[in-house]
Amino acid sequence: MTDQRPLLEVTDLVKHYAVRGGILRRRVGTVHAVDGVSFSVGKGETLGLVGESGCGKSTVARSVLRLVEPSSGAIRLNGTDITGLSKAEMRPHRRSMQIVFQDPFASLNPRMTAGDIVGEPLAVHGLATGRAQQERVAELFGQVGLRADQMKNYPHQFSGGQRQRICIARALSLGPSLIVCDEPVSALDVSIQAQVINLLIDLQRKNDFSYLFIAHDLAVVAHISHRVAVMYLGRIVEIADKTQLFANPRHPYTQALLASVPVADPKAKKLAPMIDGDVPSPINPPSGCAFHTRCRYAMDRCKAERPSLAQAGEGHEVACWLNDGTGRPE
Repeated sequence: MTDQRPLLEVTDLVKHYAVRGGILRRRVGTVHAVDGVSFSVGKGETLGLVGESGCGKSTVARSVLRLVEPSSGAIRLNGTDITGLSKAEMRPHRRSMQIVFQDPFASLNPRMTAGDIVGEPLAVHGLATGRAQQERVAELFGQVGLRADQMKNYPHQFSGGQRQRICIARALSLGPSLIVCDEPVSALDVSIQAQVINLLIDLQRKNDFSYLFIAHDLAVVAHISHRVAVMYLGRIVEIADKTQLFANPRHPYTQALLASVPVADPKAKKLAPMIDGDVPSPINPPSGCAFHTRCRYAMDRCKAERPSLAQAGEGHEVACWLNDGTGRPE
């Protein structure tokens, strides 16, 4: 990475959903799906976003792409604030942002051939038609490990891994600078996951674009990411270089996630589990630090004051009152 200016900058991103009830469908509550998230993604960088189901990872991804409208906050792409742009104003920026969804079969039109699916963005944006479009689609098929003669096949004629390759080819078709991967391998067989991850890494090296990579599997995140952000109940609680995060997790929630990873060696030392209870409801999140209801180190201050991300080393930020920048809680 030669240009150190971030490709994507997200500042205080908030997304709330209204809960309505009764005959008149009055607002009776609010789902705090994303509650003040800030991060950046550099050019050619992969930022991994991890956390439990329901913590807001996918909502962050869709908000960044303006597939859902954020309640507040700012999103800057290549220095341009795209938060309040209209659909027409967003059109040229959409070429720079693409997404690979979790379920490849659900994200492909069963009535279109694979070639038409990959070529559709080229036609929509007026980049290629006719023979030029067919040649570009064939080139994209080759980049993701598919044969050109498979362009005439329909989605149901492909395996799960091949369908995800089609989705990746479609995302590549417009030459994006940012690709959001929303758990792209969680629906695939374990034997196929490594192939798809290695394909994503190879494509990034060749094309120098960036990933916002969302996943549950910490091993996958460690393999593909440059930096990792950990989310809990709508907020980022820790963000660091992947080596730092896995070697020296500072937030109790991050430590609990790493301690939960199965280890094949029965003699290997693991972090002691330090998490209790269930995830609180995003409709009525706890006061102060949202994790204090499950944290064994919780203090009175944790229940009353919400910690912000603070420096805990070079490139390492933690939102926890227990950390003073010199070490993790004992």
